[in-house]
Amino acid sequence: MAHNHPLHDGSAHDHQHGQEFRFCPKCGGTLTRQRLKATEPARRVCEACTFIFYDDPKVAACTIPVLDDKIVLLKRGIEPSYGKWVFPGGFLDLGERVEDAAIRETWEEVNLKVAVTRLLNVYSYPGYPVIVVVYLARVVGGQLQAMDETLEVETFAPAEIPWDDLAFPSTRDALTEYLALTGAGAAGR
Repeated sequence: MAHNHPLHDGSAHDHQHGQEFRFCPKCGGTLTRQRLKATEPARRVCEACTFIFYDDPKVAACTIPVLDDKIVLLKRGIEPSYGKWVFPGGFLDLGERVEDAAIRETWEEVNLKVAVTRLLNVYSYPGYPVIVVVYLARVVGGQLQAMDETLEVETFAPAEIPWDDLAFPSTRDALTEYLALTGAGAAGR
């Protein structure tokens, strides 16, 4: 089920991952990296007003929905990892509950209404600016189709998962953990 996103022009979208901010959001002064405490990483500090700009991680909320005993995966229609397979998910909006973001993203990307059944795990990696929260979810409505930021959607039995074309380390790790949890671990690899 293919769907071309009207805003995709082939350029990378960094979602502010690793972006080097140069100016203070408070006064417009120049930000420079300084080590303020020996036990903490260097921080961006304004040379003019001493405002500290913290490089906090982003949080992504995801689901692993299952239809007819097959895992729902989508082919990404945006960077990073354009054209790679991943389960539905995306960034939280300010003030949004993590579970609600996972439900919303699943609807926006693959047109499925889901109910979160449990937390699978939380994934983070050194040097990677995103914390990935993955839930197991039961499909309660909708019709599977490629939606926003999605090129294609498919369902995969464990043995059919495109391991060499997965988008992120967290995708591989969460699917591996899910398959082990459901007893399909050996069949999936």
